[in-house]
This record gives sequence, C-alpha cells and structure tokens, in this order.
Amino acid sequence: MLILLNLLSAVALLIWGTHIVRTGIMRVYGADLRRVLSRSVEKKTTAFLAGLGVTALVQSSNATTLLVTSFVAQDLVGLTPALVAILGADVGTALMARVLTFDLSWLSPLFIFFGVTFFLKCKQTRIGQLGRTSIGFGLVLLALQLIVASTEPITHAPGVHVIFSSLTGDIMLDALIGAAIAIISYSSLAAVLIISTLTATGVISLKVALCLVIGANLGSGLLAILNNSASNAAGRRVALGSLLFKLIGSLLILPFVNLLSAWLATLSVASAEIVILFHVFYNLIRCLAMVPFAGLMAEISTRLIREEAETETRVGPKHLDISALDTPALALANASREILRMGDVLEQMLVAFGKVIHGEMRQERVIRKLDDDMDVLYTAIKLYLAQMPKEALGEEDSHRWAEIIEMSLNLEESSDIIERLAGSVADKSLATQRAFSAEGVGELDAQLESLISNLRLSLSVFFSRDLATAKRLRRAKHRFRILNRRYSYSHVTRLHQQNIQSMETSSLHLGLLGDMKRLNSLFSAVAYSVLDLKDDDNDTEDLTATKS
Repeated sequence: MLILLNLLSAVALLIWGTHIVRTGIMRVYGADLRRVLSRSVEKKTTAFLAGLGVTALVQSSNATTLLVTSFVAQDLVGLTPALVAILGADVGTALMARVLTFDLSWLSPLFIFFGVTFFLKCKQTRIGQLGRTSIGFGLVLLALQLIVASTEPITHAPGVHVIFSSLTGDIMLDALIGAAIAIISYSSLAAVLIISTLTATGVISLKVALCLVIGANLGSGLLAILNNSASNAAGRRVALGSLLFKLIGSLLILPFVNLLSAWLATLSVASAEIVILFHVFYNLIRCLAMVPFAGLMAEISTRLIREEAETETRVGPKHLDISALDTPALALANASREILRMGDVLEQMLVAFGKVIHGEMRQERVIRKLDDDMDVLYTAIKLYLAQMPKEALGEEDSHRWAEIIEMSLNLEESSDIIERLAGSVADKSLATQRAFSAEGVGELDAQLESLISNLRLSLSVFFSRDLATAKRLRRAKHRFRILNRRYSYSHVTRLHQQNIQSMETSSLHLGLLGDMKRLNSLFSAVAYSVLDLKDDDNDTEDLTATKS
C-alpha cells in the first residue's frame, strides 16, 4: 500500500510540476504566446509549428488547447486552423515525453535550488516568475525519477502480475485500459512512463504496451472533452475534433499492432526505449497525416455540436472561463471580451433612449431590462477578476487588470445614468404630455449620435490600446463638449424667444445635456489611461537614454 501511495504521490507531483511550469511561463510570456498563436494559425504549416512550439515550452498540450479554444470561442480563429494547432500540440507533448526520459536527474536539484532563490527574492517580478518556472521544471524531473523508482517494486508484486497477465490478446480492451490509465493519472505523459517501466521489467509484453500507449493517447482526448464540457459550442468542437482525430488514428493502427510489435521486437533497442519512441513516431505520423483533413473534421464537429438555442432573454457572461484564471493573459483577454459585450448592451440602451425621446414610452421598460443585464455582466467581471491572484501579475498585466475594472465600472455607471434619464423623460415629458421642441429633439438626437460614435471609439481604444485612436477619442470628447455647450446656449435662446415647448421642458432638457456630457466623459476616460501609459513609457525610455 505504501508503494502504491508513493506512486500516486509521484504522479501528483508530476502534474503539479507541469502546472507550475505552465502557469509560470504563461504569467511571464502569456501575452506573447497568445499573440504568436493568434498570428500563426492563418496557415496550416505555421499553425502546426506554433502548436508544437508552444506546447514544448509550456509542457502541456492542455494549456495550448485552452489558448486555441479561447480564440475559437471568441471568433478570433477558425475551427480548421485551431484543429491543426492542436495536432501540433500533440506532437509537442510527445517530443517532450522523449526529452524528459533522458537521465536529467542531476538537473532537478539545480532547478529547484535556483528557482526557490530567485522566487523568494524577486517574487513580484519577471525574474521571480521565471524562478517559479524553474521550480516546476525541477519538480517534473524529480517526479519522473520517483515514478520510475515507485513503479519498479510494484512490478515484483504477485498481484500486479496477476492483474496484467490478463492483458495478453484483446487489443481493444488493452487500449481502453490505457485510456483509463491516462485519465486516472490526468496525464498521458505519466501514463506512457508507467507503461514503459512495466514493459522494461517484463510485466507486460511489447504488444500490450503498444496498445496501452495508443489508448493513453485516446485518453488524453477524453480528458480534453471533460475539461471543456462547460465551454460553449465552439470550445467543445475543438475538443471533439481532437478526440475524433485520436480515435481515427487508434482505429487505423490497432489492427496492425501484432505485425508492428513483432517487427519492433527484432530491434536491438531496450523495450522501454521502444515504447517511448513508438509514442513519439505514432503521434508524429498520425498528426501529419491528419493535417490535410482538418477542414473536413471541422465540418463534422460543427454538425455534431450545434450552437445552443437561447433559452433565456437575460444576458449572461460567455467568456469568463474559470479554468483560465491561472493564466493571467488569457483570463484578462476573456474579461476584455465581456467588456465588449457590455459595450454592445450599452449601445442598445442609447438607441432605445433615442426612441424614448421621440415618444416611444414602452422603450423605457426595455432600457430597465438592459440595465439589469449590464449589472449581471458587471458583477460577473468584477467577481472573475477578484479571483485572479494579484501577486502573480506582472506590471503590464496589473495595469490591464486595473483598466478592465475601471472600464467596467464606467460602463455600468453609464447604464445607470441612461436608465435614470429614460425614467425622467417618461415621467416629466411623456406622462405629462409635454414634448420637446423640434429644435431640441434635433439637438438631443445629434448628441446621442455622437455618444454612440464615441462609445464605439472608446471600446476600440480599450481593446487595441492604440495611441492614435486614443488621441482621436480625446479630440472627439472636446468636440462633444463644445457642441454640448452650443446646444445649451441655443436652448437658452429659445427661452428668450418665449418658445412654449422649450419653457415647459427646460429643466429636463438642460439636465439631459448635462448628463450626456457626463456620459461622454465616462466613455472617454479610457483614452487618458492609454495616453498616460504611453507617456510613462516615453519617460522611462528618455531616462534610460540619459543614463546611458
């Protein structure tokens, strides 16, 4: 029992070490990796290589799958190139399995020692996060040693021989057991290492080992399905396509396992080494052969998993994936996508408010409902960001975190202002049969049109953080204020002219102009955030140049 516990703890340590490596790399280079993947998936060749390279770096095909799935879910990447990137990720994780089987035991204490030293001294910096990654690498290497050491005594137990003696001929059963081993160990890498050790000690034959390896690869596909079960339809399609590719590959090769094992047995290579090399070449050949069929697989996955019908009229968050919280770059991107959805809802509120001004009283109820939707999205974003570990965020991610919080707060406050304005118009104008003058309605329409334009520009600045667009938004804000002042003077002029309609709605009209100016300021606040950040960067560059 103690030996079994040692094995399970070694597998858990391997999973934890891989997790630390992945999160450490993503916290330091997450934005860069996200950018590389999003730019590389346009062509199949670059998509395949990008999936392979990123997986080799972060030590986890699951992390790459998470990134690619998020792009598909946000309509930033098509399903076909995403599936190609996943095939590259499968090859990347197989290659890392080969690399990690070399005798690198002497590196483990070095990685852990230097990693702990840098992490404790510079925890909040990029160097500290790289130290955290070094700790993860050390734990992975240590876990591999422990797995081999713990598995060897188990192989001598009579009960183990009895259990594995049943795996002698049923190819499908052996493959299913391999899949179960991968799911239980939560890692195809750990499963392959265990299988190679059992083969080296003679507990299982080479033929059984090959079936188990094929099944372990299939099990990693099932794990992806389980991990993305709560995702939207686009995310589940990526996982389903990956699983179907693995299933097709296993069905094509399993009938030839007898011939393949007989040929491999004639090679003058250790059996454990044969298992690892088979794992690498099986994935390499399978993935390269499947790349041309990625488009067809995308069509099949789309037909099998259709878009969910909207069962509720209430808007809810779509992109706030909890599993992405340990990857700040991805989590912040998800929150940014929800900000854009808040902007869409707010634009609907402005359009509906324009209809209220023109006498459509029922639109006031629509605005109240949309304001409730805004509250739901704001609360979801706020709670999502609150779960992110602030101490693990770099300087750039911390600034982005603050930008998202500020932007969501400004949009939520804007929705409250619009709801109040709609209520005021309904109570003081429509209910009392007091209409704005024709000139006043034209001025309010012009202000609303400018507000909608500035809102769209604000969301563009928030998402792109482009300096030129930020300056354009700042100029738009000033033009709005000048126009707002001019319309206020025009209203006062109509009062002097004894315009009855203007006199009856004077306080309401001036109040609307003032609140619209407040809305414009809230929309334009993001421009100053971007401009201030660029100014700080320029000051830093000037200071560095001066010192040099």
